[in-house]
Amino acid sequence: MREDFRVLAQGLLPAVLEAGACLMDHFGNVGVPDTKSDGSPVTEADRQAEAILLKALTRVEPTIPVIAEEATAAGHIPDVDDRFFLVDPLDGTKEFLGGRKEFTVNVGLICSGVPRFGIIYAPALEKMYLTLCETCAIAATVPAHVQEITLEALETGAEVMKTRPVPSDQAMTIVASRSHGSKALEAWLEGINVKRRVNIGSSLKFCEIAQGTADIYPRFGPTMEWDTAAGHAIVLAAGGVVTLDDCSSRLYYAKHETDYKNPGFIVWAREENTWRVNKAR
Repeated sequence: MREDFRVLAQGLLPAVLEAGACLMDHFGNVGVPDTKSDGSPVTEADRQAEAILLKALTRVEPTIPVIAEEATAAGHIPDVDDRFFLVDPLDGTKEFLGGRKEFTVNVGLICSGVPRFGIIYAPALEKMYLTLCETCAIAATVPAHVQEITLEALETGAEVMKTRPVPSDQAMTIVASRSHGSKALEAWLEGINVKRRVNIGSSLKFCEIAQGTADIYPRFGPTMEWDTAAGHAIVLAAGGVVTLDDCSSRLYYAKHETDYKNPGFIVWAREENTWRVNKAR
C-alpha cells in the first residue's frame, strides 16, 4: 500500500504559502547578503522563510526531525533515523538575488533513504508542485494574492504530472542549471543526442522532468540533500528515476558521512533512458 500524503500536504500548505509570501516581500529589495562559511550567500529572506516552515513542521509532525539549510549552517543538526524532513527555504538564491523568478520553497520527507513526499512552491511564478502519494504528483497554479488554500481547491484544475517516454528519434531535451555549469557536464553531454537544452534555476529543473517537458537533468556540481529532496520525490511520483553519475546506482539520503552532500547525479524521465543513453555512449 502506497502512503497517502494528503494530510501532510494540507497541514503544510499554509506555511509554504506564508514562506513564499515572505520571499516575495524581499524579492527585488534584498540588500547585501551575508556569506556563509562555504561561501554561499544567505539573506534575511532565507532565515525568515525557514523559521515559518520549521514552526509548521513542529506542529504538523512533531516526532519527525528536520534538517534545514540555515539551521545546519548554524550548527543545529538533529540526529535522524528512518524518517526525517529536509527543508530549503530558498532554493535558487542566485536567481533570487539577480531578480529572476526561478526560486522556490522546498520541503521533502525522507523514508529509509528515499524521498517520498515533496512540495515545491515558486511564488514569483505562481506555481506549486507536490506529491499526493508515492505514485502521484500534481502541478497547480496558485495566484499571487492567495494567502490560504485547501488541498481540495489546489487539486481542482491541477495537472497530474507524468514523465514522458523516450522520444522516437532518441533526441533528448536536456535541462541544466542556469548558474552552476561545469566542464564535467559539457563533457558528458558530448555523448548525448541533444535536441534542445533548457537552462533554469533552482529545483524547477526536477519539475521540468516530472511534467514531461524534458528528458534528462545531469548535475555534476555540488548540491546538498535539502536542495534535491523535494524535487526528487516529485520526479519519482511522476515516473522518473534519479541515479548517480554511473547511471545505475540510485541517489540516496541521510548521508551523514558527507555532511549531507550529494555526489553527482542524473535525473531521468524514464528508467529506459538510462540504458539507451549508456548504449549510445
